[in-house]
Amino acid sequence: MLTLGPLGFTAPWLLLGLLVLPILWLLLRAVPPAPTRRRFPGVALLLGLTDSDSQTDRTPWWLLLLRLLAVAAIITAFAGPVLNPQKQTAGTGPLLILADGTWADAGDWARRIDRMDAALADAARDGRTAALVTLTDLPPEPPVFQDAQAVRQRLASLTPAPYAPDAEALAAWAAQLDGDFDTFWLSDGLARDSRADLLAALERHGTVTAFESPQPVRALRPATFEDGAVSVTVLRSAPGRATQTAVTAIGLDPAGVERRLASAPAAFDAEATSATATFDLPPELRNRVTRFEIAGLRSAGAVSLTDDGLKRREVALLAGATPREALDLLSPLHYLRQALSPTADLIDGPLADVLLANPDVIILSDVATLTDIEAEAMLDWVEAGGLLVRFAGPRLAASDVSRSDEDPLMPVRLRVGGRSIGGAMSWGEPKALAPFADTSPFAGLPIPEDVTVSAQVMAQPDPTLASRVIAQLADGTPLVTRKSAGDGAVVLFHVTANAEWSTLPLSGLFVQMLERLAVSTRPSAPDADELTGTTWQIEEVLDAFGTLDRADTLPGVAGEDLASARPSATLPPGLYAGEDRRIALNVTDRDTELAAAVWPARITVEGLDVQRETLLKGWLLAAALVLLTLDILASLALSGRLRGPRAGSGAAAGVLLTLALGMTPGDAQAQDDTFAITATSDVVLAYVITGDTRVDEISDAGLYGLSNILFQRTSIEPSFPVGIDIETDDLALFPFLYWPITADQQLPTREAYGKLNRYLRTGGMILFDTRDADLARFGSASPEGRKLQAIARGLDIPPLEPIPEDHVLTRTFYLLQDFPGRHPGRDVWVEAAPAGAERAEGMPFRDLNDGVTPVVIGGNDWAAAWATDQLGNPLVPVGRGQAGQRQREIALRFGVNLIMHVLTGNYKSDQVHVPALLDRLGQ
Repeated sequence: MLTLGPLGFTAPWLLLGLLVLPILWLLLRAVPPAPTRRRFPGVALLLGLTDSDSQTDRTPWWLLLLRLLAVAAIITAFAGPVLNPQKQTAGTGPLLILADGTWADAGDWARRIDRMDAALADAARDGRTAALVTLTDLPPEPPVFQDAQAVRQRLASLTPAPYAPDAEALAAWAAQLDGDFDTFWLSDGLARDSRADLLAALERHGTVTAFESPQPVRALRPATFEDGAVSVTVLRSAPGRATQTAVTAIGLDPAGVERRLASAPAAFDAEATSATATFDLPPELRNRVTRFEIAGLRSAGAVSLTDDGLKRREVALLAGATPREALDLLSPLHYLRQALSPTADLIDGPLADVLLANPDVIILSDVATLTDIEAEAMLDWVEAGGLLVRFAGPRLAASDVSRSDEDPLMPVRLRVGGRSIGGAMSWGEPKALAPFADTSPFAGLPIPEDVTVSAQVMAQPDPTLASRVIAQLADGTPLVTRKSAGDGAVVLFHVTANAEWSTLPLSGLFVQMLERLAVSTRPSAPDADELTGTTWQIEEVLDAFGTLDRADTLPGVAGEDLASARPSATLPPGLYAGEDRRIALNVTDRDTELAAAVWPARITVEGLDVQRETLLKGWLLAAALVLLTLDILASLALSGRLRGPRAGSGAAAGVLLTLALGMTPGDAQAQDDTFAITATSDVVLAYVITGDTRVDEISDAGLYGLSNILFQRTSIEPSFPVGIDIETDDLALFPFLYWPITADQQLPTREAYGKLNRYLRTGGMILFDTRDADLARFGSASPEGRKLQAIARGLDIPPLEPIPEDHVLTRTFYLLQDFPGRHPGRDVWVEAAPAGAERAEGMPFRDLNDGVTPVVIGGNDWAAAWATDQLGNPLVPVGRGQAGQRQREIALRFGVNLIMHVLTGNYKSDQVHVPALLDRLGQ
């Protein structure tokens, strides 16, 4: 192959034919020969006369150039020109394509597939056998080499894994390698200890060439909460120029729709490999965050899932009294603040304001009585799921609260007064705590020896007392009691929240007990000891591209495996749920550092940029055909055989130049005006662009097929359908919109909602199609149905009902009682009938609506049933056999009825009034 820059020729010797072009130029210039010029006086009598047929004495230069270009194009085409010819890899033996296949490959996976395809194409052209292996999915046996074309078929199903290769499995696989072969290694660019040993093993069998992206790998460490702000660290595998990366917080809004909640920049210095993005979020918004992402990067490393360690609870603190001297150590809330402030958001204020804030927990320290209004509001809050924690004190001991009858906001009845255990006037020494029972939420917590109780409020003996005690003293008297109330609970510590009655608030056991009661959250994941013997169920799995999927069918995971925090094939990254908390397993942890892979100097490292070979033979032959066509037209023009007056050579050249440049784009504003004129001069069916290429293609093909049916069977002659953007396009140009619902499409903006509501109020119709066949419930059980509900919240939609048997849509053009699409089903929702709509005497139908129903909702995937190609062939199968053909026909008939209803309104319903009108006219 002859290579000239980016151009190569497979048969370069044919280019010698270009040397004949100068000779051809001379021959064409000499034939026909120029006539001899003689002066003859009588020729003056012929001046001004023209012949009907004329012949030029010489070929015009521009026509000669046109013919030479056509011949040159033909010669060059048969020389086999190739744009960007690929250099063939030397070697004739087997070829091993080896890919790391980790999450770090996911960001440019399509380019890696292209590079593997190019290497396998070269191997197939050289007659070499090949094998394909990914290090994250090692085969149990050594690679089996086979035909390279057969191996290429596997590329489409090849996907990366969201974890790194297992070093032990890699060493065992490398030990099985035998025979001679060359290796193409597509590296993810990250340094690993196992890479050097594997490289040495591969070099013992042949030449190794590495392929690696020059771009550094980026990833996120798990988010941390410090000093009232959330910090997310962005890593890159190699230092580079100073740059800035955007990190986005993703979570659910109050309606349950996933949105971007916040965004923050992370700025890299020139030599830095890490940068931090800081989010200052209010507690309500912070608790809604489900993950952080690096904007614009599709990779599991670019996603950091959040768990309960980031979600801080809101705790309200209220005290019955404060010391007059305002000494912190005597304050009934001092030790509570010290215990809870690192892990919870504290709320202060009057009880009425606290209840309006709806905290997770309310703590009352020595608060004895509440007003009736406060008690009623507090009880409603507890029964709705709140946790009320009360601490005793002098006020509670001296009050009559929960004496004769149990107070709803107390877990037990109390004896009059308190109990003093230690001191000069007491009968005993301070009491220690008894070990916690297995059924207690405090089970397993060690009890320090210096924790004692010197005073407490006593519980009245009761048949239910034993079941409500969750902590007690060594003599068996209750220390902490609890009872359920609705969806919430009430807990009472029978001692004070300060050190006045016990040393419990001075110990670490106090913090642990509050954690076990779910008053606060732990900032870090449980350690291996806590996870031992537990089982965790994975709820959501993170794939290598950073996409979360449900994991309902995956088995539970032992806590010992989860403690390793190392993702693998059996422990994929995702969100794991235990009995009382969730743990997020990410591909990185808080100690992860990214380092770029370093290759020995003897290894050739190539980039991932692939310039595909492009054969130019077809293009050059097409260009030669166009030039010859222009030559024929020019020859006819010069000989006067074209219609109209004869054009001179200059005019003909202008015509040819105009033809050659006929693809010049027009003015953008003129195109917009043309679009509006086209949309209003003809009936145009429109569909809403969802952003999903496949769905939009089916929508376009479906409305095209329906337009053809309308043209063939009715007087409507629609133009080609168009896709519209509800944010920018004018909806009033179209009488009908088909809106397919996808689970991940964005909600309209406020301006778009305004346009949609004006469209619905002024006579337009929208067909919402969830395409999920879940008709009876608007598709509410599917992601598409939930997305439709989210979209519909901002629309001015009238009351709806399933389409009745006598609705005008059942008879607009065809008589129908079923409305299938790709899915069968009759349940379609339309505007509900007026309250007074009654069937006229002797008439089979009611006057249901005074106009066109503004919305039609269903899930039968009508566009798929209507969709055809340019030749009228169906694109999507519907049903089977004759039953499927019948279902497609009924779907088309429903589409005809729908468009006829949009364009003609309720004229079919008006027919029921004809007898009454004739009677009034006396006819």
